[in-house]
Amino acid sequence: MNMKNQHEREEMQHDMSGMNHGHMGHEHEEMQHDMGGMNHEHMGHEHEGMQHDMSGMNHEHMNHEHEGMQHDMGGMNHEHMGHDMAGMDHGDMMMHGGHMMHMGNMKQKLWVSIILTIPIVILSPMMGMNLPFTVTGIPGQNWLVLLLGTVLFFYGGQPFFSGARGELAAKKPAMMTLITLGITVAYFYSVYATVMNAINLSVHIMDFFWELASLIVIMLIGHIVEMNTVMQAGSAVDALAQLVPKSAHLQAHDGSITDVAIDALNNGDLLLVKENESVPADGIVVSGTPVLDESLLTGESAGVAKKQHDTVVGGSQNGNSSFTMQVTQTEQGGFLAQVQALVANAQNHKSDAENLADKVAGWLFYAATAIAVIALVVWTTTRGFTYALPIVVTVLIIACPHALGLAIPLVASRMTGLAAQNGLLIQNRNALESINDVKYVLMDKTGTLTEGQFKVQQVVMFNQQYQQQDVLTLAAALEKGSTHPLATGIVAAAGTSELPVVTQFENIPGTGVTGFINHQKVAIVNKQYLVDHDLAFDAAAYQAQAEQGYSVSFVLIEQQVVTLIAQGDAIKVGTDAFIHELKSMGYTPVMLTGDNQHAAKKVAEMLGIEHVHAELKPDDKIDFVKQYQQNAGVMMVGDGVNDSPALAQATIGIAIGAGTDVAISAADVILVNSKPTDILNLIKLARNTRKKMIENLWWGAGYNVLALPLAAGILIPWGIKLDPMVGAILMSISTIVVAINAMTLKIK
Repeated sequence: MNMKNQHEREEMQHDMSGMNHGHMGHEHEEMQHDMGGMNHEHMGHEHEGMQHDMSGMNHEHMNHEHEGMQHDMGGMNHEHMGHDMAGMDHGDMMMHGGHMMHMGNMKQKLWVSIILTIPIVILSPMMGMNLPFTVTGIPGQNWLVLLLGTVLFFYGGQPFFSGARGELAAKKPAMMTLITLGITVAYFYSVYATVMNAINLSVHIMDFFWELASLIVIMLIGHIVEMNTVMQAGSAVDALAQLVPKSAHLQAHDGSITDVAIDALNNGDLLLVKENESVPADGIVVSGTPVLDESLLTGESAGVAKKQHDTVVGGSQNGNSSFTMQVTQTEQGGFLAQVQALVANAQNHKSDAENLADKVAGWLFYAATAIAVIALVVWTTTRGFTYALPIVVTVLIIACPHALGLAIPLVASRMTGLAAQNGLLIQNRNALESINDVKYVLMDKTGTLTEGQFKVQQVVMFNQQYQQQDVLTLAAALEKGSTHPLATGIVAAAGTSELPVVTQFENIPGTGVTGFINHQKVAIVNKQYLVDHDLAFDAAAYQAQAEQGYSVSFVLIEQQVVTLIAQGDAIKVGTDAFIHELKSMGYTPVMLTGDNQHAAKKVAEMLGIEHVHAELKPDDKIDFVKQYQQNAGVMMVGDGVNDSPALAQATIGIAIGAGTDVAISAADVILVNSKPTDILNLIKLARNTRKKMIENLWWGAGYNVLALPLAAGILIPWGIKLDPMVGAILMSISTIVVAINAMTLKIK
């Protein structure tokens, strides 16, 4: 996976024990976004353009100004970031149990372990049973196996030791602890057996080097399989930091400009923000009339016109006009810092989630330890320590079957492949294990349910003397050079670069623009202008477009209304059917948007969404996620920076593939094709995956319900003792069944 803006960031496992991310508590100050009059700024004409009738429209995320994702789908060999087993492309780092590991080292450990395992498997029996390929009779054979086993134990087992330390430090023994218990008991008992067999040739004590070697190799394979099943995702907190420039143009009292680092800024500093630069900090406009794209930050409409004393947000994108600003909040206290704190806290909250495999491993650890202690006490008391020791060892080794290490990774690998084929990239499969808890699907509006592009939706001709294309060309000539979304939408709709020359261009404040084209006076105005000048127009046609939440402009030629142009954000194809299907599956759809109430309710009515919350800031969205989580699990779907805290907080966070890097980094799943309808496949896949995981865990560890008591000698009083060979056969069968069962996973 090759996404734009590859940030230097570490990927962390959010299900690891022992990690304390630290809460970044910030006081969230409420920002007042002075939207002004939404005036166009006509750069080409050196004056401001018109103010269109924005009734009902306050679109989020328009003109995101980011590149699409480059999904290298070849082979689906994405380095694993999962919140339960993280790896990364930048060095392929892996965090488990509080210990940072390098994925390259994991692969190296696997190959070295395989090289060491081959002679161990050939030279030692499996649980005392000689296999057809077992070689015996070599001088010093037992000592050679001991040497190879020692190197393998300390080198190949190191990742498990580190993970176990983290789990035990957090008082959450899980998979790493169980594996460490199994291989440690197997190694030290085998050392004891080798030494005793050399001292006393008349009695042979069975060693477990075969089990030690195969267990280490299979567990390493399981981890690497899992690391390779999930794509890399970046840190949302680091992605946020990339939105702010590294330096700012500091203006001294004498007017001189000096470039300084962002962290050197102080409240009250004057800064020059040049054309097409990002705003370096939160502040107010001192001079100039910039048009800023704040859509990625606040969800507000792109192209927000600013004037003196208006607030500006650090990280927003300046248009084609430089301006001077005064810093009111430095980097540490600005808007993006607040969003960073929200995301960090939400991710820390989710990091406590524990996957199914670790839960089972934890239970198995306690069960095996308890049974082993009971067996040790009982058999030592009745028949002596020498009789009890091999029984205890067998219990502890059987408790960590090979199949348990593959039960989840094989299903996860199959799930990730199926997901990729259906336009889904899984970043955190732990979150998907909570699919049965989810009852609410919270969704952003613009860019998620709608296309997120402000464009001409309808052109209504009132005067048949003119052709639609000709009128659009005239309108585009007037709007040429403006960065306002309404203006750029008209220019795009005209679809031509050959525009006529405009003379005597004039801005009508709060109303529109006018000028002469080919000796004809042409104007683009809003409804209020027509009312003020008693110009007749089709009120029904206007109302029909306004009720759909569109912004409506009128084109006048020689003071005659010839055309109505309706602009807005269209609902994505199939979204209404998607909402209907969600309801039929028992989910409650909820809209969370930074857009205004009128536009939000209009879209909600068209889609059949009863629960709508509008005009929200990032901290508002995360608050709503928390409120709904008090009742049940929450799935959050969004695409912007303002959605990222809610995505991180939600039980399952889903990012639209065409959204921002920040949202993508904070989410658990990415919709590559940006189609909400793909969520239906995700739900079905998640449900089936959880079912397969539970089945595999039963096959991988469930046999211990019988095997552990038998290994502990519960039937010895009746003359029945578990033969180690039987345990080996059971483990082999469970491993085969686990692999076959994983491959049967399907979406439907």
